[in-house]
Amino acid sequence: MYKAIVIVNAEVRETGKIIAASPATEQMVAALKRAIASSSPSRVSVEVVANAALRNPANFERQHPLAEDDKLIYLPLTIDVPENLDFPAKEVFQACKEIKKRRQWVEQKLGYATSYGEEWLGDLWLPIVLTAKGPLYGEVIGEGATPNFYEQPVDFSDRQRQPLYHLAHQLLSSLSSPPAVYLLQFRLRGEEIVFDRLWPFPAAPALASLKVQQPNLFVCQWYCAIGHPILDLTILPHN
Repeated sequence: MYKAIVIVNAEVRETGKIIAASPATEQMVAALKRAIASSSPSRVSVEVVANAALRNPANFERQHPLAEDDKLIYLPLTIDVPENLDFPAKEVFQACKEIKKRRQWVEQKLGYATSYGEEWLGDLWLPIVLTAKGPLYGEVIGEGATPNFYEQPVDFSDRQRQPLYHLAHQLLSSLSSPPAVYLLQFRLRGEEIVFDRLWPFPAAPALASLKVQQPNLFVCQWYCAIGHPILDLTILPHN
C-alpha cells in the first residue's frame, strides 16, 4: 500500500482541511487527490501536510508511523520544501529554487536568452512528463484573460517546438531529474525563446490540463511517482 504525503505551502488542520491557501493550491490538491483515487483507490492513503510540518522530518515520521507494507511517497505541490527532507527529488527542488543559477547555466551552456530579475518573466509553460523511458512533451500552456487562469493548448509551430524541446531536455539532463511532471516557464521575444525558470512539480498552470489533456498532468505526476507507464499525451477534441 502507498502512503502519499501531499506537501503544500499553507496551513493544514489535523483533519487535513487546508486553510490560508490560495484557490490555485486548493484546486491543485483536489486534482491530485482525484488522480490518485481514480488510479488506485484501494491501495493508497493520502495525507495533506503543510511544508512547515516537515521541518523536522524525524519528528513527523514518529507522529505518522508507516505500516509494515506501506511505501511512503512525497508529492510536493510547492517549491518551498524543507531542505532537510529526504526524498528522491530533493536535489532537483533545491536547484530549481536557485533561479538565478539556472538562468546563468541556460545562458552560458545552451546560449538561450533568459529572464533578468523581474524583466521578461515567463507567461508560457511547456509541460514535460519525464518517464523512466524518457520525456513526453505536452502542449504549451498560456496565461488566460484573467489572473490565475490558464489555457491549453497554445498554438506552436514545429520550428518553435524543437529548440524548446532541446532546452527542456538539456536542462533536465543536467539536473539528473527523476521521473515527474515539470513545467518549463518561458516567454517569446519575437521568435526567440526566453527562459525563465523550471518548476519540478505540476504548478498552478497544470490546472489547464484537467479537461484538455489525457492523462492530465496530475494523473501523470502520480503515474511517475509509482512507476506506471505513460505512453502518450493526447489533447482531447473540443465538444
